[in-house]
Amino acid sequence: MPAQEAAPTLPTLLLLLPLFTALTILLGHKLLKGASVILSVASAAICFIISMMLLHSENSEIAPVLLPFISVGKINIVIDALLDQQSRGMMLIVTSIGLLVHIFSLGYMKEDAGKVRFFGALSLFMFSMTGIVLAGNLVMMFIFWELVGLSSYLLIGHWFQKASAAEASKKAFLTNRIGDFGFMIGILMLFAANHGDVSFLGLKSSFAAGPLHDVAATQTAFMTAAALCLFMGAVGKSAQFPLHVWLPDAMEGPTPVSALIHAATMVAAGVFMLVRCSFVFEASHDAAYTLCCIGAITAFMAALMATQQSDIKRVLAYSTLSQLGYMVMAVGLLALQVGGHLHEAGPGHPAMFHLYTHAFFKAMLFLGSGAIIYSCHHEQDMWKMGGLMKHMPVTFVTFAIGTASLIGVPYITSGFWSKEAILGAAFEVEEGRPFFWIGVVTAMLTAFYMTRMFVITFFGKPRTDSAHHASEAPIIMVLPLLVLAVLTLISPWHWATNMFQAMEPKHAEGHPTVLIASFLALVIGVSVGFFLYKGKDKEPLNIKLFANKFYFDEIYAVLVKVFQDTVAWIIAGLERLVVDGIMARLPAYLAARVGSAARNLQGGHLQGYTFLLGLGVLLVIYVVVFALPALGH
Repeated sequence: MPAQEAAPTLPTLLLLLPLFTALTILLGHKLLKGASVILSVASAAICFIISMMLLHSENSEIAPVLLPFISVGKINIVIDALLDQQSRGMMLIVTSIGLLVHIFSLGYMKEDAGKVRFFGALSLFMFSMTGIVLAGNLVMMFIFWELVGLSSYLLIGHWFQKASAAEASKKAFLTNRIGDFGFMIGILMLFAANHGDVSFLGLKSSFAAGPLHDVAATQTAFMTAAALCLFMGAVGKSAQFPLHVWLPDAMEGPTPVSALIHAATMVAAGVFMLVRCSFVFEASHDAAYTLCCIGAITAFMAALMATQQSDIKRVLAYSTLSQLGYMVMAVGLLALQVGGHLHEAGPGHPAMFHLYTHAFFKAMLFLGSGAIIYSCHHEQDMWKMGGLMKHMPVTFVTFAIGTASLIGVPYITSGFWSKEAILGAAFEVEEGRPFFWIGVVTAMLTAFYMTRMFVITFFGKPRTDSAHHASEAPIIMVLPLLVLAVLTLISPWHWATNMFQAMEPKHAEGHPTVLIASFLALVIGVSVGFFLYKGKDKEPLNIKLFANKFYFDEIYAVLVKVFQDTVAWIIAGLERLVVDGIMARLPAYLAARVGSAARNLQGGHLQGYTFLLGLGVLLVIYVVVFALPALGH
């Protein structure tokens, strides 16, 4: 069957298979028992095969409907599939790394009591992420956007008996809701401006020559507001400043979760959405420049934080923050460069190119850290490791490949090509020169903190018994590392030329400054990191500002205490005083007192009744004889 004829069927299977798998596991795990894990892995493998089958299908001129959703009057929202270069490439990222994470988890979660629940949540996450990638309209994307938030909450809080994991899952969920609120407003603004059509193809044509073309030309403030609201969704999901605080805490989840969600898929969903909606940002210069600023701040700030972390997973988490900042900055830079003229967003986009290469080497680094943690009896402090090069040679080699790619060793690593594409885009835009130099400094910091981590973890002597007795991880955990190492090395050619014919990996032509600056940043960062940490048993630098993450958590705690807790205290006081006291309890109290006084008059004593009757007669006589005539005068 030709790929284009199979397209509506294959995306439907790709979308629904993980959902049915998750429901089957979560509802029937007591009957299935160990088969639940095999079912989840098989589902991930089938999804990967389908993604491979879809690679060479033709681009969608229309998005085929998979399932009807809402149809009211002229409003027709469906669950559809937009199959183009961007979605097919991203889908292969999600399914390939998802499959490798499933395989790695067979070893890592082998003794975990909640293993079945974990694999069920993994399948639910795969369903959610698949929906985002296939989405042909913003409403469908938003639905699966929220499902990704739910599944990440379940995975981060997998070890919910740990207070830190439970708090981290809640923090991630609530922080993302802030960004999602803005995302929803942006969707509603475009929905109203484009007469209910929020499909990506419809919006793109409207921006080119339709209702939104006139809006973009005449109502700059409206377009800027809509673009920034959409960007808020990416700020939350891709952990950009100032909503970046949830990602490092999310490392409380199992390490395979960190590799799947916080390296290659969930956090990359924000960048994927920005590229998908790139025509919106191209219509607003201010919005595009804002993307550049937020991305640059996040990249630089996260790199500074990473230089002082001792938890191996947290170093990688801040590295992910920094690289996501690179990607967001690239979206803004290209929007500035295009200047309102539409282009075909896809793998040739510098942000997507870096997303592809970063997904492989960062997933490998996270899984490598998981193998190290597993072998060191779940120790995550780098300063309690050391000398692992001899005990874990395969992990050492794969970790070295990932580190080299992340710091951008020239010409032989995938990270070099994608990073240079972003720096080249910054250098070519006049407004992008400051962002270029921020990117160079960030690259130097990246080389520094990754060399620091590599030297502390693998070189020197073992600092604890757990490190001294460490051994290579089981083959089921090592195999995904080897596969990712190969993909890391070949990805720039494999992705950019063979699959998509979109962008040959090359350095920015005519700009030797970019290459020279990048090379000097690499040499300085690696040299300082190596000589500063070689042979050290404790941290020689103590920069509390970086170690304490610029005190963002403490600042937010104060803001919550001042604005939320104080306002809540005032409202609670007013409620007790006015609503509960004056409006509810006071009338009831007065009625009770009057009733109690009146009840005393009904004592059953004849003398009392006679006295009151006489008193009443005297009162009437007084009113008639004296009071009324006085009023008449």
